[in-house]
Amino acid sequence: MNPAAALLLYTVLIAAAALASAAFPVLLPRLQARAHFLLSFAAGVMLGAAFFHMLPEAVDEGGIEALPWVLIGFVFLFSMERYVLIHWCKEDEACEVHGGRHHHPPRAMGLAALVGLSIHTLVDGFALGASVAGGVGTSVFLAILFHKVPNSFSLASILVYERYARRTVAAYVGLFVLMLPLGALLYFLLSGALDHGAFGARALAFSAGTFLHLAVSDLIPDLHRHRDHRLGLSLTLVAGIALMWAVGRLAH
Repeated sequence: MNPAAALLLYTVLIAAAALASAAFPVLLPRLQARAHFLLSFAAGVMLGAAFFHMLPEAVDEGGIEALPWVLIGFVFLFSMERYVLIHWCKEDEACEVHGGRHHHPPRAMGLAALVGLSIHTLVDGFALGASVAGGVGTSVFLAILFHKVPNSFSLASILVYERYARRTVAAYVGLFVLMLPLGALLYFLLSGALDHGAFGARALAFSAGTFLHLAVSDLIPDLHRHRDHRLGLSLTLVAGIALMWAVGRLAH
């Protein structure tokens, strides 16, 4: 199979699996009623992805010099939430920006998740393009597939929690999935002009920083506000982390 056909096949399969996994929290009312558990699982997936996959790979490819890009990614997403995305404010809490009290879930978290996951997917697409060109596309395809299914589920879960319309959820998830072929196209456009190892390592580290910000600054604090089901929420957080650890083992 020539590289272009292989890349097209891998992209279509990953996109189909990601879209299918995103449909579960949208279509199943029982899952929507357990939104806090889905958020807890999403936080675990993001923590696991950052620590078990993205950071080790970034250091392996770029050395210790890649680590400052984690902080850059963290501060970037903080700045996006602070100054660009819809302001984050807690339910039933006075807000100095909007005034009064809010009785609906804030929506900055969903947009932040879209930004962080899309950056990661763009990097995955870049890696997929490079691996196909290098003749090792199958193994990288499997690794990305294992990542995209829980990532897509997590994104849809967050958007469902924030009460986005189904059409909007579908559009956001579609945009997130579209980053994969765009990343592959970016690789071929930049081929020969960049140090691929250094570029990929820094991009992965940057993306890991956005994951960490989203998990520790948005998702987990929101879970702390829910006093019920403490054990269940803790277990689902650990389950998300364990899933990404298992994915790493299977991918290797």
